[in-house]
Amino acid sequence: MKKWIMAATLFMGICLLKEGAYGQSMGSSYKTALGVKFWPGAITVKHFIADNKALEGLAYFWDHGFRFTGLYEFHGNINGAPGLKWYAGPGFHMGTYSEGWYYHNNHDEYYYNSGDFSVGLDGVFGLDYKFKGAPINMSLDIQPFLEIPHHTYMDVWGGLAVRYTF
Repeated sequence: MKKWIMAATLFMGICLLKEGAYGQSMGSSYKTALGVKFWPGAITVKHFIADNKALEGLAYFWDHGFRFTGLYEFHGNINGAPGLKWYAGPGFHMGTYSEGWYYHNNHDEYYYNSGDFSVGLDGVFGLDYKFKGAPINMSLDIQPFLEIPHHTYMDVWGGLAVRYTF
């Protein structure tokens, strides 16, 4: 009998936790979100570690290789716009190239050859919106970065992310 009561209590606890997480993802805030980002294309996961701080991981897959970017984001509310926040923060990236990338005509060479490793510093600033009543989040940002090895240069990525919140 005790095993049955313990199992029923455990089941009820899991159901209540699930409802609490579902209720949070249906409001105008969220704890964790998973989705895709367009430009140049990535899988994104964002997790809040405090009310105004989040970690975001981006895994980019494109015809020239793979790149992982990690971002530490500070979030702030925008008065009069529930569910809308601004965010900014630092980060880093690393990746590898599967084929030559960015052909440099003056030197008749590629910046990166097949198998080359890239690493650099990133920044991000943008807007994050959580739809009230739906487990959907969208963000739009600019992500400048500094590539360090090989030919040091700066560029800008960013884009539109669509995520499922939970």
